[in-house]
Amino acid sequence: MATIRPFRALRPGPKAAAAVSAVPYDVVSTAEARSLAQGNPLSFLHVSRPEIDLPDGTDPYSEVVYTRAAESFQKLRREASLSAEEAPALYVYRLRMGSSEQTGVAGCCAIDEYDADVIRKHERTRKDKEDDRTRHMLRLRAQTGPVLLAYRDRAEIDGIVAEAKRAAPLFDFTASDGVSHTVWRLSEEATRRLSEAFAPVPLLYIADGHHRAASASRARQELRAGNPRHFAGEAYNFFLAVVFPAGQLRILPYNRLVKDLNGRSPETLLAELKRLFPVREGAPASPAQKGEVSLYLSGRWVGLELPKPSGADAIEALDADRLQRLVLDPLFGIKDIRTDKRIEFVGGIRGTGELENLVNSGKAAVAFSMFPVSLAELMAISDANQIMPPKSTWFEPKLRDGLLIHEI
Repeated sequence: MATIRPFRALRPGPKAAAAVSAVPYDVVSTAEARSLAQGNPLSFLHVSRPEIDLPDGTDPYSEVVYTRAAESFQKLRREASLSAEEAPALYVYRLRMGSSEQTGVAGCCAIDEYDADVIRKHERTRKDKEDDRTRHMLRLRAQTGPVLLAYRDRAEIDGIVAEAKRAAPLFDFTASDGVSHTVWRLSEEATRRLSEAFAPVPLLYIADGHHRAASASRARQELRAGNPRHFAGEAYNFFLAVVFPAGQLRILPYNRLVKDLNGRSPETLLAELKRLFPVREGAPASPAQKGEVSLYLSGRWVGLELPKPSGADAIEALDADRLQRLVLDPLFGIKDIRTDKRIEFVGGIRGTGELENLVNSGKAAVAFSMFPVSLAELMAISDANQIMPPKSTWFEPKLRDGLLIHEI
């Protein structure tokens, strides 16, 4: 069963919500975070990326950074009048981006279910990133941004959510990136009904936020070890999440940039690719279907048709895996995309024009535009306890940090 637990959210008032809310800490660099928070002392980036308020070059994992995070959190509590709800509740959170809309349920999920794989994963986490968010949670005694989870659609849940959306919202604003965020707080009765509606859901799937979930589990271990009166209901036994029906989620491609051609000229590289794959000159910048990759080289787009997978293995059927095995490793010498400094990744929200600009400016030698992974592929891989290649999925739109905070 899936536990969706109501919680006493720490939150800003409706008038401050837009100013407080911020993009997730891990989708922006320090420089980008500093630029986004400039002129806005209420931005939650002062808490989630506290190095922006320290001298340039400050190690983002140094002790002074976590000290500043705690100080900024307390300052924000005062200046944005953050207050905790009097009673636990669930929330409905709607995101709108252009013609796309998705609505999920915000609450807390059980770390026991995460550890037992009732909450399924598809991505490996990095220890340094886990260390960072674990320290951040422990210093603040709070989880400040939600994990994005998915479940297979259920009509009963849809009906309760639709009913909740007929009431006046708690928050309703459009962020600077054009994404609209609307949040409703559920009544005690609606919270009970929705919690019960989730009980038959057998599995939840992490779509985005693997490091947040893993860090919550680690923080729980440390807090439990230091609490002689530990019991199952302690707040640190749960992590903050927004849970969406899978049919509403939107995955964009996660594109690749390679900084050099591994000693080849563009002509030589193209000739080698033509010996290995069907190649189409003048291809569209975005592939039309699975199995196709568009390559931007020397000012033009070229289409590659990857060979069909030889077996039934779900990982080997992924375009990202085939590109790695058949192109990036043998032709570019890139063995591990997690550690090789010659490869970078660009979320699909930035568009293929961003790929063209980076190659045309000389910051990269070649770009690979990918076809997005489907939710069905993600869930099948998670169910098989397999791990996707790094940087396989980019979910958009993003949930905002700072709107609903879970104190632990």
